[in-house]
Amino acid sequence: MENNGEALAPVPRVAVVVFLLKGRSVLLGRRRSSVGNSTFALPGGHLEFGESFEECAVREVKEETGLEIGKAEFLTVTNNVMLEQPKKCHYVTIFMRAVLADDAQEKQVPQNLEPDKCDGWDWYDWAHLPHPLFGPLDKMVKGGFDPFPL
Repeated sequence: MENNGEALAPVPRVAVVVFLLKGRSVLLGRRRSSVGNSTFALPGGHLEFGESFEECAVREVKEETGLEIGKAEFLTVTNNVMLEQPKKCHYVTIFMRAVLADDAQEKQVPQNLEPDKCDGWDWYDWAHLPHPLFGPLDKMVKGGFDPFPL
C-alpha cells in the first residue's frame, strides 16, 4: 500500500475463528494461502466493520463450510505476529466455540465453498489432530488449550 508515494507500514488485522465441536472432534480445513499454506486451521476470517464476534463466527462458518451453527461463545484472544511467513502479517485472533445448529445437526455436512482458500473440511478427533496445524492453533494445542466445555 502506498500513501502519496510512501509505503505504509502493515497494520494488525482482526480475525475470528471458530472451534466448531462435534462430540470430541473439531472441524479443520487445509489452508491454501500465502500465510500458513497447507496447514490445518479452524474456519474463520476477517471481522467486518460493525460486526460482533458472534456475527462474524456465524457468517464465516456459513460462507466457508455451508454449516449453520448455534450460539457462538468467546473463548480467548491471541496476538500473532507472523514474520516468518512469505507475506508478513500481524493478527489479533478471536477464538470462539460453537456447535452445529440444533435443528439440523444430523443433516449438516461440511462443504468446501471456498476451494481457492481451502482444500476441504473434515472432523478430527481432538486427541488425534492432523499435522501441520496453522501456527496460532498449533501454539494453543502445544500449550495445553482445550476448547471443550468442562
